[in-house]
Amino acid sequence: MQAIAYYDGKIGAPEELMVPFNDRVHFFGDGVYDATVGANGKVYLLRDHLDRFYTSAKALDIHIPMEKAALGELLTDLLGKVDGTTHFVYWQVTRGINDRNHVYPEGMPGKLWVMIRPNHLNDPDVPIRLVTAPDTRFYHCNIKTLNLIPSVMAAQDAARRGVQETVFHRDGIVTECAHSNVSILKDGVFYSHPNDELILRGIAKTHMIQACYRLGITVMEKPYTLDDLRAADEIIVTSSSNFCLHACELDGAPAGGKDPGTLKAIQDAVLQEYYDYTGKTSVLD
Repeated sequence: MQAIAYYDGKIGAPEELMVPFNDRVHFFGDGVYDATVGANGKVYLLRDHLDRFYTSAKALDIHIPMEKAALGELLTDLLGKVDGTTHFVYWQVTRGINDRNHVYPEGMPGKLWVMIRPNHLNDPDVPIRLVTAPDTRFYHCNIKTLNLIPSVMAAQDAARRGVQETVFHRDGIVTECAHSNVSILKDGVFYSHPNDELILRGIAKTHMIQACYRLGITVMEKPYTLDDLRAADEIIVTSSSNFCLHACELDGAPAGGKDPGTLKAIQDAVLQEYYDYTGKTSVLD
């Protein structure tokens, strides 16, 4: 074969295999991978790569559906079916198949993927050219990317703790939640993290801020601290499917509940916009 693919027990050409729509990799980038070269029927440094692969999966609570030795045998067997003498050997495991939800069923079986194709190694005697760029790989929270593994893990941890959301922070500054924005009320002023590369600009949050302006509530889009969060009169969590929730507990301690009047005014204004737009009369139906 020119190239070979494997998915959950099925083997074929890469263009032939079909992946279920609800494989979580499609929604969350929810998986881990490893890769190496193959030469003359041998997967190079197979044990080292398998050790790293299983370590990565364990760190994310992903269950690989076969033991390490069996996977090594599978990779070697598949490699022997591909034309050529030098190959690119790639494999990954996704968390599995389930309806789209950040929280996943505990212990769900993962789905194994393999792809092997002919390849060649570059000549080490031929020099290459380089450029430099700032390392911003962890500063793209403002992009609604499919790579949501940190949010998935935070949401799952919250579910295990019996709470509904996780608030992220950097260097003591509150940013956002695992899949929501978080804002606070203090002394009648609405505070929210500015729309920069550290948070996703929430549509629901934006409309809530507009509601505050209509209500004459002062809005401060500026960084605030964990201490500010703990001392807030109200903590407000917003997303496109939960417009204006409020918190009663933070890290096991009571939170909010000190400015219900302002909170209710904001909630009413946000919900009224929803009702006017959709013709609905309740968020519960």
